[in-house]
Amino acid sequence: MTFQAFAFYLFAVPLIGAGLMVVLARNPVHSVLWLILAFLSASGLFVLLGAEFVAMLLIIVYVGAVAVLFLFVVMMLDIDFAALKGEMARAMPLGLLVGVVMLMQLGIAFGGWTTAPGADAARQAVAPGGVTNTAALGLLLYDRYIHLFQLAGLILLVAMIGAIVLTMRHRKDIKRQNVLHQMWRDPAKALELKDVKPGQGL
Repeated sequence: MTFQAFAFYLFAVPLIGAGLMVVLARNPVHSVLWLILAFLSASGLFVLLGAEFVAMLLIIVYVGAVAVLFLFVVMMLDIDFAALKGEMARAMPLGLLVGVVMLMQLGIAFGGWTTAPGADAARQAVAPGGVTNTAALGLLLYDRYIHLFQLAGLILLVAMIGAIVLTMRHRKDIKRQNVLHQMWRDPAKALELKDVKPGQGL
Protein backbone atom coordinates (compact mmCIF):
# COMPACT_ATOMS: atom_id res chain seq x y z
CA MET A 1 0.00 0.00 0.00
CA THR A 2 1.41 3.36 -1.00
CA PHE A 3 1.51 6.35 1.32
CA GLN A 4 -1.14 8.16 -0.77
CA ALA A 5 -3.56 5.23 -0.46
CA PHE A 6 -2.85 5.00 3.29
CA ALA A 7 -3.53 8.73 3.70
CA PHE A 8 -6.75 8.40 1.69
CA TYR A 9 -8.10 5.65 3.95
CA LEU A 10 -6.84 7.57 6.99
CA PHE A 11 -9.16 10.46 6.08
CA ALA A 12 -11.97 8.59 4.31
CA VAL A 13 -12.82 6.09 7.08
CA PRO A 14 -13.19 8.77 9.81
CA LEU A 15 -15.20 10.89 7.37
CA ILE A 16 -17.75 8.12 6.78
CA GLY A 17 -17.89 7.23 10.48
CA ALA A 18 -18.29 10.86 11.54
CA GLY A 19 -21.03 11.38 8.95
CA LEU A 20 -22.96 8.42 10.36
CA MET A 21 -22.48 9.60 13.93
CA VAL A 22 -23.80 13.07 13.04
CA VAL A 23 -27.13 11.41 12.22
CA LEU A 24 -27.11 8.66 14.85
CA ALA A 25 -25.85 10.61 17.89
CA ARG A 26 -28.59 11.23 20.46
CA ASN A 27 -26.99 14.36 21.90
CA PRO A 28 -26.99 17.41 19.55
CA VAL A 29 -23.70 18.61 21.03
CA HIS A 30 -22.08 15.31 20.12
CA SER A 31 -23.56 15.60 16.63
CA VAL A 32 -21.88 18.98 16.14
CA LEU A 33 -18.55 17.59 17.37
CA TRP A 34 -18.82 14.68 14.93
CA LEU A 35 -19.64 17.21 12.21
CA ILE A 36 -16.41 19.07 12.97
CA LEU A 37 -14.48 15.80 12.63
CA ALA A 38 -16.19 15.18 9.27
CA PHE A 39 -15.15 18.65 8.06
CA LEU A 40 -11.54 18.07 9.11
CA SER A 41 -11.43 14.69 7.38
CA ALA A 42 -12.93 16.16 4.21
CA SER A 43 -10.31 18.92 4.23
CA GLY A 44 -7.62 16.24 4.39
CA LEU A 45 -9.10 14.58 1.29
CA PHE A 46 -9.08 17.94 -0.49
CA VAL A 47 -5.37 18.30 0.30
CA LEU A 48 -4.73 14.88 -1.24
CA LEU A 49 -6.58 16.01 -4.37
CA GLY A 50 -4.34 19.07 -4.65
CA ALA A 51 -7.05 21.56 -3.70
CA GLU A 52 -5.37 23.05 -0.66
CA PHE A 53 -7.29 26.33 -0.97
CA VAL A 54 -10.64 24.54 -0.70
CA ALA A 55 -9.29 22.53 2.25
CA MET A 56 -8.22 25.64 4.15
CA LEU A 57 -11.51 27.31 3.25
CA LEU A 58 -13.40 24.34 4.68
CA ILE A 59 -11.47 24.53 7.94
CA ILE A 60 -11.64 28.31 8.33
CA VAL A 61 -15.26 28.85 7.27
CA TYR A 62 -17.07 25.68 8.30
CA VAL A 63 -15.04 24.48 11.28
CA GLY A 64 -13.99 27.90 12.53
CA ALA A 65 -17.31 29.67 12.07
CA VAL A 66 -20.34 27.59 11.11
CA ALA A 67 -19.71 24.51 13.26
CA VAL A 68 -18.67 26.59 16.27
CA LEU A 69 -21.80 28.70 15.81
CA PHE A 70 -23.91 25.53 15.74
CA LEU A 71 -22.16 24.33 18.89
CA PHE A 72 -22.84 27.57 20.79
CA VAL A 73 -26.48 27.67 19.66
CA VAL A 74 -27.09 24.05 20.65
CA MET A 75 -25.41 24.49 24.03
CA MET A 76 -27.26 27.74 24.80
CA LEU A 77 -30.73 26.47 23.85
CA ASP A 78 -32.87 24.72 26.44
CA ILE A 79 -33.61 21.58 24.46
CA ASP A 80 -36.11 19.00 25.72
CA PHE A 81 -34.33 15.81 24.71
CA ALA A 82 -37.34 13.60 25.52
CA ALA A 83 -39.55 15.53 23.11
CA LEU A 84 -36.74 15.56 20.56
CA LYS A 85 -36.44 11.77 20.69
CA GLY A 86 -40.22 11.42 20.35
CA GLU A 87 -40.24 13.60 17.23
CA MET A 88 -37.35 11.61 15.78
CA ALA A 89 -39.12 8.30 16.41
CA ARG A 90 -42.25 9.59 14.71
CA ALA A 91 -40.30 10.68 11.62
CA MET A 92 -38.20 7.51 11.49
CA PRO A 93 -40.24 5.65 8.79
CA LEU A 94 -40.05 8.58 6.38
CA GLY A 95 -36.34 9.01 7.10
CA LEU A 96 -35.67 5.32 6.43
CA LEU A 97 -37.60 5.53 3.17
CA VAL A 98 -35.55 8.54 2.03
CA GLY A 99 -32.35 6.76 3.07
CA VAL A 100 -33.23 3.63 1.06
CA VAL A 101 -34.02 5.77 -2.00
CA MET A 102 -30.69 7.58 -1.70
CA LEU A 103 -28.80 4.29 -1.33
CA MET A 104 -30.51 2.97 -4.46
CA GLN A 105 -29.55 6.12 -6.36
CA LEU A 106 -25.94 5.79 -5.22
CA GLY A 107 -25.94 2.13 -6.28
CA ILE A 108 -27.22 3.05 -9.73
CA ALA A 109 -24.64 5.83 -10.04
CA PHE A 110 -21.70 3.64 -9.01
CA GLY A 111 -22.99 0.78 -11.15
CA GLY A 112 -22.82 2.90 -14.27
CA TRP A 113 -19.57 4.65 -13.34
CA THR A 114 -17.06 4.93 -16.17
CA THR A 115 -13.71 6.69 -16.11
CA ALA A 116 -12.98 9.20 -18.86
CA PRO A 117 -9.90 8.43 -20.97
CA GLY A 118 -8.06 11.62 -20.00
CA ALA A 119 -9.13 11.74 -16.35
CA ASP A 120 -5.85 10.44 -14.88
CA ALA A 121 -3.80 12.88 -16.94
CA ALA A 122 -6.05 15.76 -15.91
CA ARG A 123 -5.60 14.91 -12.21
CA GLN A 124 -1.83 14.96 -12.55
CA ALA A 125 -1.73 18.15 -14.61
CA VAL A 126 0.26 21.06 -13.20
CA ALA A 127 -0.77 24.66 -13.76
CA PRO A 128 1.42 26.31 -16.42
CA GLY A 129 3.96 28.91 -15.47
CA GLY A 130 4.36 27.67 -11.90
CA VAL A 131 1.02 29.20 -10.82
CA THR A 132 -0.18 27.88 -7.48
CA ASN A 133 -3.61 26.38 -6.92
CA THR A 134 -4.96 29.46 -5.17
CA ALA A 135 -3.65 31.83 -7.85
CA ALA A 136 -5.09 29.66 -10.63
CA LEU A 137 -8.47 29.63 -8.89
CA GLY A 138 -8.36 33.40 -8.48
CA LEU A 139 -7.50 33.92 -12.14
CA LEU A 140 -10.34 31.61 -13.12
CA LEU A 141 -12.95 33.35 -10.98
CA TYR A 142 -11.89 36.97 -11.41
CA ASP A 143 -10.72 36.81 -15.02
CA ARG A 144 -12.52 34.26 -17.16
CA TYR A 145 -15.78 34.03 -15.19
CA ILE A 146 -15.86 37.50 -13.61
CA HIS A 147 -19.33 38.33 -15.01
CA LEU A 148 -20.85 35.10 -13.71
CA PHE A 149 -19.15 35.64 -10.35
CA GLN A 150 -20.55 39.16 -10.06
CA LEU A 151 -23.98 37.90 -11.15
CA ALA A 152 -23.91 35.26 -8.43
CA GLY A 153 -23.06 37.93 -5.85
CA LEU A 154 -25.91 40.11 -7.11
CA ILE A 155 -28.36 37.21 -6.84
CA LEU A 156 -27.25 36.56 -3.26
CA LEU A 157 -27.64 40.26 -2.44
CA VAL A 158 -31.18 40.31 -3.86
CA ALA A 159 -32.02 37.14 -1.91
CA MET A 160 -30.72 38.68 1.32
CA ILE A 161 -32.70 41.90 0.81
CA GLY A 162 -35.82 39.89 -0.05
CA ALA A 163 -35.47 37.79 3.12
CA ILE A 164 -35.11 40.94 5.24
CA VAL A 165 -38.14 42.60 3.60
CA LEU A 166 -40.33 39.50 3.96
CA THR A 167 -39.49 38.92 7.62
CA MET A 168 -39.49 42.54 8.80
CA ARG A 169 -42.57 43.48 10.81
CA HIS A 170 -43.28 46.97 12.13
CA ARG A 171 -44.96 46.80 15.52
CA LYS A 172 -46.50 49.91 17.00
CA ASP A 173 -46.23 48.79 20.63
CA ILE A 174 -42.40 48.83 20.56
CA LYS A 175 -40.41 51.95 21.34
CA ARG A 176 -37.86 52.67 18.62
CA GLN A 177 -34.96 55.07 18.59
CA ASN A 178 -35.25 58.12 16.34
CA VAL A 179 -31.91 59.89 16.11
CA LEU A 180 -33.28 62.98 14.34
CA HIS A 181 -35.94 63.55 17.00
CA GLN A 182 -33.25 63.28 19.68
CA MET A 183 -31.07 65.83 17.89
CA TRP A 184 -33.94 68.28 17.30
CA ARG A 185 -35.28 68.05 20.85
CA ASP A 186 -35.77 71.34 22.67
CA PRO A 187 -34.19 71.18 26.14
CA ALA A 188 -36.70 73.71 27.44
CA LYS A 189 -39.56 71.35 26.57
CA ALA A 190 -37.81 68.13 27.48
CA LEU A 191 -36.81 69.15 31.02
CA GLU A 192 -39.16 69.74 33.90
CA LEU A 193 -38.01 71.22 37.19
CA LYS A 194 -39.50 69.83 40.40
CA ASP A 195 -39.47 71.66 43.69
CA VAL A 196 -38.67 68.84 46.08
CA LYS A 197 -39.29 69.65 49.72
CA PRO A 198 -36.79 68.39 52.27
CA GLY A 199 -37.76 65.04 53.71
CA GLN A 200 -40.14 64.13 50.88
CA GLY A 201 -39.69 62.08 47.81
CA LEU A 202 -40.87 62.70 44.29
